[in-house]
Amino acid sequence: MRLLVLGGTSFVGRHLVEAALADGHEMTLFNRGRTNPDLFAEAEHRHGDRSVGDYTSLAGGAWDATVDVTAYLPRQVDEALDALHGRQGHYVLVSSVSAYDPTIATTDEGSPRYAPPAPQTETVDPETYGPLKAACERHAEHRLGKAGVAVVRPTYVAGPHDPTDRFTYWARLMEAGGRVPVAWPDEPVQVIDVRDLAAFLLRLAAAQTAGVFDAVGPFGALRQLLHDMAAPEKPYDLVDVTASMDPGSVAFPLVQGDPADRPLMTRSGDRALAAGLRVRPVRETARDTAAWDEQRGRSDLRVGPDQTARAALLAG
Repeated sequence: MRLLVLGGTSFVGRHLVEAALADGHEMTLFNRGRTNPDLFAEAEHRHGDRSVGDYTSLAGGAWDATVDVTAYLPRQVDEALDALHGRQGHYVLVSSVSAYDPTIATTDEGSPRYAPPAPQTETVDPETYGPLKAACERHAEHRLGKAGVAVVRPTYVAGPHDPTDRFTYWARLMEAGGRVPVAWPDEPVQVIDVRDLAAFLLRLAAAQTAGVFDAVGPFGALRQLLHDMAAPEKPYDLVDVTASMDPGSVAFPLVQGDPADRPLMTRSGDRALAAGLRVRPVRETARDTAAWDEQRGRSDLRVGPDQTARAALLAG
């Protein structure tokens, strides 16, 4: 298969390209050439900048499928499809469960999406991310028809090379064991291993499968997720510090104690499983994430209370 990936060198795209190359697919990557530019010498690299609508390098060539992992604005979907002019093949769009309106969401892919954001919205932030992802989906479906698009909506994506550190934060703590402070431990949370997500995206592209799919692992309370992540040889004690949390303090990642988030963290995922999604044990994801964290030197984490803050929370 000739596969075009819009992105391909950071996180989800990186694992997708690794899997596709391992399967012998012919790869073309389109990105700015700034993030990990030395990766994947065996693939064709074309450079451009979606932020300013520069797709000049896509003028030639044709592909059996395109996986778009970097569309955050609906105009980016339109501009990419304009540049490809029918040469994209089957189009697989990485969206998010955040596209659902949680105030009226059900537990399957038929859940209502957010209404379109205000025209010309270009700022991507926690308020606009979901509506913009929903708009990206609508633009792709309008342009290509639902038979020409696979929309994949993951929950939190976890695993090696995660730039957000949301799952890595907990992987580091649970790998070490000991007393682990946690807030809102009974709130539901769902994650998906990035490698399982990548394999699913590749499957949809290769099989030309259309439809909408929640790419999720099993859901459960945060305390269960952490239990499943824990290193067997490292005793641990989860300490509920919810009552000690200052509303203005740095929050723990993955859960915020907001009931409005629950419809987005209790997705069934049945449709994706039926279409071939395979989900590995979360302990494997945690172990491999901790190993990658160690390799990168256990740099300062981007999210969550640091060691000093955790000690203060544990002290009460």
